[in-house]
Amino acid sequence: MSLTGTPFFVTAAVLAVVAVLLPLALWSRVRGPAVVRGATRLGMLAFAQITAILVVFVAVNNVNGLYDSWDDLLGTSDHVDSAIDLGTDGLGGRRIADLPKVKQTFAPVDDPAMGPGVRRAVLKGGISGVQAEVYVWLPPQYDDPAHKDRKFPVVELLSGFPGSPKSWFVGMHVNEQLEPLMRNGTVEPFILVAPRSHLLGHTDTGCANVPGKINADTWLSVDVRKMVTDNFRAATTADGWSVAGFSSGAHCATKLAIAHPDRYRFGISLSGYNDPAAEPSSLTGKDPGLRHAHNPLTMLKTAQVPPRVTLLLTGDGADGYEQGVALREVSKPPTRIDVRQVYGGHRTSTWVREVPSAFQWLTQQYRAERAGAAQDETAQDETAQDETAQDAETDAGAGTGGDGGAGADRGEGFGAGTDTGAGAGSGAGGAGDPVGAGPGTLSVGGRP
Repeated sequence: MSLTGTPFFVTAAVLAVVAVLLPLALWSRVRGPAVVRGATRLGMLAFAQITAILVVFVAVNNVNGLYDSWDDLLGTSDHVDSAIDLGTDGLGGRRIADLPKVKQTFAPVDDPAMGPGVRRAVLKGGISGVQAEVYVWLPPQYDDPAHKDRKFPVVELLSGFPGSPKSWFVGMHVNEQLEPLMRNGTVEPFILVAPRSHLLGHTDTGCANVPGKINADTWLSVDVRKMVTDNFRAATTADGWSVAGFSSGAHCATKLAIAHPDRYRFGISLSGYNDPAAEPSSLTGKDPGLRHAHNPLTMLKTAQVPPRVTLLLTGDGADGYEQGVALREVSKPPTRIDVRQVYGGHRTSTWVREVPSAFQWLTQQYRAERAGAAQDETAQDETAQDETAQDAETDAGAGTGGDGGAGADRGEGFGAGTDTGAGAGSGAGGAGDPVGAGPGTLSVGGRP
């Protein structure tokens, strides 16, 4: 029987009722020596306690999506086929553009708790050596004929630890919350992608590549990303990709965005942390070298070139907010960091309330980025047109200068002018290159 869903919950509830009725019916009927009677009655009480705890656990798990299977619960799940050393870029000497297309078959999810429109596939990572499930939800505009040629932006959603990829749909209700906001234009129509990030039993991977253990970074930032772009009308450039997470998933989101500005332009961290050791089960937190290398604060401080990413970090005091402030203080343009204080504690009920505002923030950043890119493109086109016109005038001036006699060479040298009788061309110098306004300043929002 599946760990999640109604059947197991009903079974647990029935057992809990039986466990309460059992001692009421049999307490005085127990026969035998005093030791036997005491042990039997104690066993009935223990059974009642265990079944009550089981009901509560199953209910909480069904609501929050903490464990997706018995293997997850028992720590026997292992989604790693191989974990070779892929180098600093996580590609093992290959280029993403040269990788073969990944054709994936998705099936609709039959779990009503996840809401409508979610589909599932099991992906075998071609580079990472990871094999696990990926959930995808498409925005309402995706199947609209008016948008048939559109490539949609993508948000990769990462769960906490323990946690399953279902948690963003089961506990956070991200699709049900965002669909009406996408329909009325408040939120951009993002494709939502929730890959499994809980890959090593009772060990949190920290979304890192650790040779011989796991290539979680490559699984999330290369294999999953490529599968999405190969199978859906999804943006392929970094400015169309974001990564978001809560708790340990928030740590991952921040780290992946900082590490791969060529793959993600935006990141959202809900109650995250910088030090990997904040998660006791973290693979990267237990090794001093990995702990230092995979700390987003260290990554920003030591970056040779500040990454072009925009991040939103939220939290309450030491639970995410202070870590966000620390990142903001060491960031340099073009890195932009917004920090917001929220209240409610480190729990799903807090994060679920943040979903609408976080995605509205993301929409504003995405649209500003697109507007800035359009301005830059327009400025480049105008510059190219000006240069073409100047070249044409230069050629015309050179020709006229040739007819003018002695000053021909001088007239040609000055460029875009008309020649006088002596042939010395006089002309206006070229205009300076325009500079696009672009979103390049540090943005700080929501700090009390």
